[in-house]
Amino acid sequence: MTENDTAFSLLKRVSKGDETAFADFYNLFEKRLYHFIKSKLNDSFEAADILNETFLEVWRKAETFEGRSKVSTWLFGIAYYKTVDRMRKRTDIPMDSDNFPETADDSPDAMACLLTAEKSDHIKFCLDTLKAVQRAVMQLAFFQDLPYSEIALIVDCPENTVKTRMFHAKQAMKRCLSNRMGG
Repeated sequence: MTENDTAFSLLKRVSKGDETAFADFYNLFEKRLYHFIKSKLNDSFEAADILNETFLEVWRKAETFEGRSKVSTWLFGIAYYKTVDRMRKRTDIPMDSDNFPETADDSPDAMACLLTAEKSDHIKFCLDTLKAVQRAVMQLAFFQDLPYSEIALIVDCPENTVKTRMFHAKQAMKRCLSNRMGG
């Protein structure tokens, strides 16, 4: 049974008010979802708060899941929007403006080789310098291992926009890492 099959089965039971299934669903996704949220806010307390809000929404709206995507895509989508809403409340910077021309990036995991322990501080610093929309697609692609099609569903934009954001994020990361590491 795949993770999605397990999650879907649990979600069906959650929609009927099964608290044990909800606890199992929570345990299945809690760590990954928390790290995803925290990576955007860089605040443990707010990340925990949004995590709880996300799972509360799952409890309330489990029956609305239609099965058109993976359960994890649906769940990360809820968390993503709750995180963006929180970020908007903290700042007046628009989180969804991305005025770059459409430039597709179909390259494979170019960042995978960078994820080594000695470079992690540089990578974290450079990730934090990205626009929120670029950081979101990069984190979903590389740290959650989601394909562009699922990322598009989570951030509610066309797949080509995800590719464009990824292209520009990779370019910014290359520049930042080159400057920080003297390359």
